[in-house]
Amino acid sequence: MITRKANEIKPFIVMEVLEKAAEMEKKGEHIIHLEVGEPDFDVPKCVSEAVAQAYSESRTHYTHSLGDPELRLEIVKRYQHEYGVEISADQVIVTSGSSPAILLTLGVLCESGDEVIISDPGYACYQNFIRFVNAVPVKVPVFEEDGFQYRPEEIRKRITAKTKAIIINSPMNPTGNLLSEEVMKEIVATGIPVISDEIYHGLVYEGRAHSMLEFSEKAFVLNGFSKLYAMTGLRLGFVIAPAEAVRPMQKLQQNLFICAGSTVQRAGIAALQSAQPEVEEMRKTYNERRLFLIEGLERLGFQIKVPPTGAFYVFVNAKHLSTNSYQLAFDILEKAKVGVTPGIDFGENGEGFLRFSYANSIENIAEGLKRLEIYLQKYYSKNN
Repeated sequence: MITRKANEIKPFIVMEVLEKAAEMEKKGEHIIHLEVGEPDFDVPKCVSEAVAQAYSESRTHYTHSLGDPELRLEIVKRYQHEYGVEISADQVIVTSGSSPAILLTLGVLCESGDEVIISDPGYACYQNFIRFVNAVPVKVPVFEEDGFQYRPEEIRKRITAKTKAIIINSPMNPTGNLLSEEVMKEIVATGIPVISDEIYHGLVYEGRAHSMLEFSEKAFVLNGFSKLYAMTGLRLGFVIAPAEAVRPMQKLQQNLFICAGSTVQRAGIAALQSAQPEVEEMRKTYNERRLFLIEGLERLGFQIKVPPTGAFYVFVNAKHLSTNSYQLAFDILEKAKVGVTPGIDFGENGEGFLRFSYANSIENIAEGLKRLEIYLQKYYSKNN
């Protein structure tokens, strides 16, 4: 009765950590959440005001399936300003978060049995989206000594006649690292369409994040408002696609989703036009937390070979504690009351690592580190 792919889809383990933590909190436990990749800030004031105004003006009906024309124009302006790229509003498809954007993109690129290259470790859900369209994820290991960047020669080894796309994510979840300009150019040089997930753009603390559109007009660029604008629950994203792909993607959108929410699209316009001062304050705060967490983890004995410079994650090697990151993460949750994400959630090459999120206050991060120190002394001290 239930399809094979529905039965075989892997769980998103970070959500299972979060749900277990919620059960513990119901019993009165106090949990420090360093597992969740969700901003702890409220939405910018202009966003909440725009949502209220949209409702008061009864902007609650369908929009164009490609999205509100004003929002699409603002997205074009943002990419012109940030990256110096020339795109048309007709290339922008507004979606209900970046996840539908992934599905629409894969839907126009992949036939059954086609292959899509992804990094290992990498965002946990990519492989499940790929399998959902009956394609095959092909994993390329990336390593901490490289800052978890692709080795282009390893990509080339895995390209076949069935390879239809390469997914990149920079800044990257779970590692917080950025791809270099040189690596991005080499990926474009393969001639394979690139799907560039740019959801963490704007959350960069050292260096600069490049859009794949700087190097290729044929890239599919995914982005959204959840991370940079703290709009996770509002569900607003978009994809910038090559012109020839827009109409097929639009038809998929019409059938699967109709359009993104009309009121939240007005919020997206306000965010792009007016939220930058608040966004910059959030970015500065994240950077303070980043430095604080890195210093604290290193003090506890975790080695970070290439410190992360984007997003809000630190991906640390914990193999000196355990090579079973799932078991270790839940043990830390049970005994230290600190939520962390096991590296195995992000691929086999992430085994033995833990992901820490600094989308939480410095006070809570400090308390989490204190609890983790006690845990390590009690269960992993050299005297045991």
